[in-house]
Amino acid sequence: MKILIIEDERPAANRLRQLVLDLLPNAEIFGHLDSITSAVKWLESNVFPDLIFCDIQLADGQSFEIFERVKVSSPIIFTTAFDQFAIKAFKLNSVDYLLKPIDPQELAQAIQKFQSLQIKPSIELHQIRELLSPNSSHHKSRFLVKFGEKIQSVQTEDISIFYSEEKVTFLQTVEGRKYILDYTLDQLEAMLDPRKFFRLNRKYIASFSSIAEIHTYSNSRLKIKLANCTDNDILISREKVGDFKEWLDG
Repeated sequence: MKILIIEDERPAANRLRQLVLDLLPNAEIFGHLDSITSAVKWLESNVFPDLIFCDIQLADGQSFEIFERVKVSSPIIFTTAFDQFAIKAFKLNSVDYLLKPIDPQELAQAIQKFQSLQIKPSIELHQIRELLSPNSSHHKSRFLVKFGEKIQSVQTEDISIFYSEEKVTFLQTVEGRKYILDYTLDQLEAMLDPRKFFRLNRKYIASFSSIAEIHTYSNSRLKIKLANCTDNDILISREKVGDFKEWLDG
């Protein structure tokens, strides 16, 4: 069996590879591929594998773009950091979704499901996108934070940015106050209204009102200045520039 792994985090890719080989010792595993660009190039140049494991959030965007560029017939098992209940909600016939960190038993069940079906599924990307970006009523409207010995709730309209620093996630209000959160940026991206917040890069999620300045930068990238932020090197990759401009245009 030929298996392709698309995953931008090397430790996660290596762990998945070993877990798969424990279950399928004769499998031929390709990858890991860590971006939309590298995955598209590989799929355009090779025979489609029997099975694909694919992370949803890659270094240069959401992996759905891969399957919009290349019409893939291989079954796909997505690996995600999204909430477990959401995972259950959008399981489809022969495509499975595994929550990170991947549980070996759930992986075994997913592979058994694939083997029992032995069909080439068609992926309804619009259905998956809708489930990953539900109506605004399902987005978080406030976050509980700790301030000294006090606990308070911060409304999303009062939040300027979310950012990661030294593996810690912070919320920053429009007034510049900072609070630690027990969420990763990947988890927050799934919770927030995409009309109001945009994932600039691996370190920042910004609200529309926080965008202070936008400058063109080398290699077709953009350089962003955020309100009340001292980081002067916030870049948007060339691959995300189009989505960012579309977001700004509303």
